[in-house]
Formats: sequence, C-alpha cells, structure tokens
Amino acid sequence: QVSGGDDEIQQLQKALLDYLDENTEIDASLVFSRKFYVAQWFRDTTMETEKAIKSQKDEDSSEGTHHAKDVETTGQIMHRAESRKKFLRSIIRTAPSQFSTLKMNSDTVDYEDACLIVRYLASMRPFAQSFDIYLTQ
Repeated sequence: QVSGGDDEIQQLQKALLDYLDENTEIDASLVFSRKFYVAQWFRDTTMETEKAIKSQKDEDSSEGTHHAKDVETTGQIMHRAESRKKFLRSIIRTAPSQFSTLKMNSDTVDYEDACLIVRYLASMRPFAQSFDIYLTQ
C-alpha cells in the first residue's frame, strides 16, 4: 500500500528502486535495470511536460485568447515535473551503496510486490494505454 501523498507514482518508483538496490548482490543486472528505470522515468517526465504544454498552447491559439486558468495549469504541470525530476536527480546522484540509507519501507517489498509495481507502472505508459487502439487498427 502507498500512503496518500502528492505523488503515489513517485512512491512506487522509490519502492521499486529500493527493491532493485537490495537485490543487486544476487543479480548484477539489476544495477542496469535500476539505471534504465531512472533514465526512462526522467525521459517520460520530460515528454509528458512537453506534450501538456503543447496541447495547452494549441488550445490557446485555437481560442484566440489566453486565460489565467491555463497559465495556472501550466505552472502546476511545470511544478509537478520539476519535483519528479528533482527526485530522480537525487536518485542519480546517490551511489547504490548509499541508497540503502534512504530506504523507506523497502523491507515490505518482495519479488511479487516488485512485479506488481512494475506491471502497474508499465500500464501507465502511453503505449500500454493505447494498446487497444493499435490492436483495433
């Protein structure tokens, strides 16, 4: 279970990274998996931000006016993206051996939980969300 915070996705990502870090001694490939996930999440955050801002600009240009509400939502998008990037940068800067000092409830994540987290996070990706469209076409 994830405590009700601002960003449950970020908490799940941290739990998965904790699990991967704990098991790097068993399987050395988990070090690369951990780095891949961090890089992919950083890229996803950047892409989501760019798409959201572009869609808002397209809406503004089609309406011909600029609303203060749109500026506020753009600010919220940027703030959320920066907080996610800050979290990922802190993970990147932390050496795997030091990462264990930052752990939060990682002892409750086992293999089955890690698989469930990976499936959930993968379902949030754009390809997984649009798979039915691809299949229909």
